[in-house]
Amino acid sequence: MHLINKKKVSFFSFLLLNFVVLLSGCATSQINEGDTANIDPIEQINRKFDVFNETLDKYLMKPIAENYVIYTPRPLRTGVTNFFDNVSYLNVILNSLLQGKLDQGLSDVFRFVFNSAIGIGGLFDVATEMGLGKHNEDLGQTFAVWGSSQGAYLNLPVYGPNTVRDAPNLVTSTSLNPITYISSAVLWPVSALNLINKRANLLETTKIRDEAAIDRYSFTREAYLQQREYLIHDGSPPAEGYNSIFDEQPEDEPVLIIE
Repeated sequence: MHLINKKKVSFFSFLLLNFVVLLSGCATSQINEGDTANIDPIEQINRKFDVFNETLDKYLMKPIAENYVIYTPRPLRTGVTNFFDNVSYLNVILNSLLQGKLDQGLSDVFRFVFNSAIGIGGLFDVATEMGLGKHNEDLGQTFAVWGSSQGAYLNLPVYGPNTVRDAPNLVTSTSLNPITYISSAVLWPVSALNLINKRANLLETTKIRDEAAIDRYSFTREAYLQQREYLIHDGSPPAEGYNSIFDEQPEDEPVLIIE
């Protein structure tokens, strides 16, 4: 069974990488022919995928997430969020180390161990109370630290906002997640719960976006790219232009996150 699951991961990775290469190839071609400063050279394709994602969300994911919030107590939803954050934390650990953040990487290792053991598989976030803070690192941020350019903006089917630089993280985060290697009979319902819980956590954020945005697609793109700059610079991005779509927010307000 483990062998079968590993083959599934490899096949998934192969398809995803080929899809990203295809889109990035289109993007590179159009960038060379047009404005090299254009961050969204395949906007027409991206907007079509955005319509697909929005339709899927409107008629499937959002209604399920809303009912999930209604019928699932907040403490239980918090536990579910903690659990999935913990099982995906190996990707954070790896990228902390790849970025040369050795002290942070060691802290991340202890966070994962304590939450897994004492926090009952991560259902309870005991590490934060112990002073082991949560970090957000991924392969896209690692490539940025190594000097890789952002590349074209991508709106991937189902996954949503991304860039050529960030997209390979979908492969590593999947490969490093222990849930990937469990039996298919358990994998699919657990994965569905993860998707529903993630969508439920974003209900308020997308409500704000829909109320504030004249062009939802452009707003989402700019919010995503600015949030990526925020993460790459560990919360201290270059000041120039960063707050352009958040000018009316007080400085102590949280930045809108679109995932």
